[in-house]
Amino acid sequence: MEPLFLFNLTSRHAQWATVRQTAIAGNIANANTPGYKAVDAEPFSAILDRTRLAVARTSGSHMDVAAGGIGATKVAPRDGWDTSHSGNSVSLEQEMLKADEVNRAYSLNTSIVRSFHRMILASVK
Repeated sequence: MEPLFLFNLTSRHAQWATVRQTAIAGNIANANTPGYKAVDAEPFSAILDRTRLAVARTSGSHMDVAAGGIGATKVAPRDGWDTSHSGNSVSLEQEMLKADEVNRAYSLNTSIVRSFHRMILASVK
């Protein structure tokens, strides 16, 4: 039996979401601090890009993604919102949107782990 890396991946994703939620909470806490610059975590996709994971064809009937003509593109980073006259760059609306993104990431992560866990239990039975 080959090792299963999905649980490791979801664990890393949960750690990343925790770091991002901490940064968002710090931004909200300092929303009225003059001169405070908003911070954010590095996107999880950038972290995955550095891990050098490669898709392997384990069967001749599997699709070859490279031969399918599907190319990857880089997404330009989003611009920050306005800076106030006090020099504070925190936008509460933007931070709430980021918090919702983290919430959706946690929900997706939990659903994937739950589904994979059910699949493993079904295969054991």
